[in-house]
Amino acid sequence: MAGLTAMEKKLAEYKCNTNEAIQLKLVRFPEDLEDDNTTFNPEYSHQVFGDDEVAFGYKGLKILLYYIAGNLSTLFRIKYTSKVNEKFDCVEADDVESKIREIIPPGFCTNTDDFVSLLEKEVNFKPFGMLLHTYSVHNEEAGEDITYQIYKADMTCPGFREYHERLQTFLMWFIETASFIDVDDERWNYFLVFEKYNKDGATLFATVGYMTVYNYYVYPDKTRPRVSQMLILPPFQGEGHGAQLLETVHRYYMSSPTVLDITAEDPSENYIKLRDFVLVKLCQDLLCFSPGNLMQGFSQEMVMEAQQKLKINKQHTRRVYEILRLRATDMGDAEQSRSYRLDVKRRLIGPYKKKQRELAKMRRCLRPEELTNQLNQIDLNMQHEQLEESFQQLVSDYRRVLERLAQA
Repeated sequence: MAGLTAMEKKLAEYKCNTNEAIQLKLVRFPEDLEDDNTTFNPEYSHQVFGDDEVAFGYKGLKILLYYIAGNLSTLFRIKYTSKVNEKFDCVEADDVESKIREIIPPGFCTNTDDFVSLLEKEVNFKPFGMLLHTYSVHNEEAGEDITYQIYKADMTCPGFREYHERLQTFLMWFIETASFIDVDDERWNYFLVFEKYNKDGATLFATVGYMTVYNYYVYPDKTRPRVSQMLILPPFQGEGHGAQLLETVHRYYMSSPTVLDITAEDPSENYIKLRDFVLVKLCQDLLCFSPGNLMQGFSQEMVMEAQQKLKINKQHTRRVYEILRLRATDMGDAEQSRSYRLDVKRRLIGPYKKKQRELAKMRRCLRPEELTNQLNQIDLNMQHEQLEESFQQLVSDYRRVLERLAQA
């Protein structure tokens, strides 16, 4: 902080990192309110507090957003040890409360007693919509299997609209480019994951995560469901719930004759890895993906069977083929390894071949000095290096999918 004036140094003390200041909880029992082990923080807060993810004007700032585990009734409080005042000329503290109020729906609690009163009524909360799937996960700490359920809901379910308004606030903290959807559009489907747990002899439900899917129209009489948002809440991440949710959603749409295939909107790297695992798991038992067929190369039969039976499009089927062929290939065998590498690189080389075609056109159309400038941007040796890097990265990703599949 060298070179700062005394006033600038003083003001710098009143800057708080909002990713650290925001404290989130999913509350099941009153004692959770004071248990730091139940607290988690956002990954992002730039959509509320700007790119710097900083709130100015406070020392020791804590933004408490506590949710009842099932119905997500909310407690919102702000705490701090010190706040700037009129001593600082022309300086005001950020209006943190207004920024949070912009994303959380009205009806939240501001004092703990009211929140605890609502917690006592949580026994009445039940999941929304239609039950699609039940599964269990072994919890090492508890030494028992915990049951989870996945439901499909829509805005006609009583109370679901208000519940969804509370649920979607988590997107702002855990999806980098999140936005709220138009819930009045009837083409949205909602898929919800809940944990069943016991409290005082009663069975209660805790929110684990959810997915939104938009049903696009495809001429003349089909739909193309597109995954828009998917979030497993941090306390439940790493337990396999994302894979259970995505597979359940796929199986739901697979049964519909009007569905063409299933896609995703601007998928993240983590989503692509999850999708690879789920689709390979679904496809591995299809006859067209037998080891013998895989070694014969990618076929139209694979495209047709994956699309008709599992609603998987050609691009995703190709990735499934490459992953399953890697499993069937002895990479220690020089000929098998070479055959696999060439097969994958033939797909990867597509964009590079396009550049070469563009270069051929340039040779016919550009003056020598213009051509030289373009050639400097297209280094063929560089392209070969990039192609090899892309191949090695893919194989690494594919191996991780196969490792997870072997453990499933």
